Amino acid sequence: MLSATGKNKLLSGLLFLLLLGLGALMLYPFLWMVSVSLERSSNIAVPFPPRLIPEQFSLFNYKLVFENGVLFKTYANSANIALFSVILSVSSALLAGYAFSRGEFRGKKLLYFAVLATMMIPFEARLIPMFTMFNDLGMINTKYPLIFPAIINALGIVLVKQYFDRLPEGLRESAKIDGANEFTIFVRIFAPLTGPITATLAILAFQDSWNSFLWPLVVINDQDMKTVPLFLSSFSSENGNRLVGVTMATAAMSILPIVLVFLFLQKYIIRSIALSGLKGE
Repeated sequence: MLSATGKNKLLSGLLFLLLLGLGALMLYPFLWMVSVSLERSSNIAVPFPPRLIPEQFSLFNYKLVFENGVLFKTYANSANIALFSVILSVSSALLAGYAFSRGEFRGKKLLYFAVLATMMIPFEARLIPMFTMFNDLGMINTKYPLIFPAIINALGIVLVKQYFDRLPEGLRESAKIDGANEFTIFVRIFAPLTGPITATLAILAFQDSWNSFLWPLVVINDQDMKTVPLFLSSFSSENGNRLVGVTMATAAMSILPIVLVFLFLQKYIIRSIALSGLKGE
């Protein structure tokens, strides 16, 4: 018979193995994509059975991607849109989150409830009204429909409100005694303390903008305005199984900016989640 301590260790070990297996299962498609992109013969026949180590290692597919140059044009489009989306999303979330945390105005709880309710509405339900609105404004085939929706970031507002709720009210009261108005208190006292949550929101907004596919597919028809996901989709459809290796190399390079941004700012994520009170207490 195992003791209670032994049972706990056994359960912890089984849970670890289960999580390890799930992690490997999710990671396998990514590793296979990289493996195919590095396989010299992958443009002639798809490697079967799937293998993670290429038989004929080569950077030939990546060389073709660099020589084509179209991917880098879509890189510029996606980067331009993502940059403005991050700025608008983070700025609006910080201001709204501060207002809901420290502000005192009529209908505050009802308005906050409305913000929470928007998180429950699927994007597909908003797609047609949004398209009609931007079409009436004459913004189809421009970058504005891809940037302006980022102004309303319900999840960001909730995270920032929780973050500001954890900060001591004494900071605000002291500043008010010194004669500072509400905007000055936000800019000089509270905003400088939002480094972790700002970094987290920036990562989420960048990832959301960079990976967005359905909405750009609806509002962008101009070839010169295509973003990275649209280019990948059209490239794969046009070439089918003929250029699988190049397609995989293009896909691998398309996620590189997200990986770099995440690695650069990842240390702020856990810290901001803990401070915002979303750690499952």
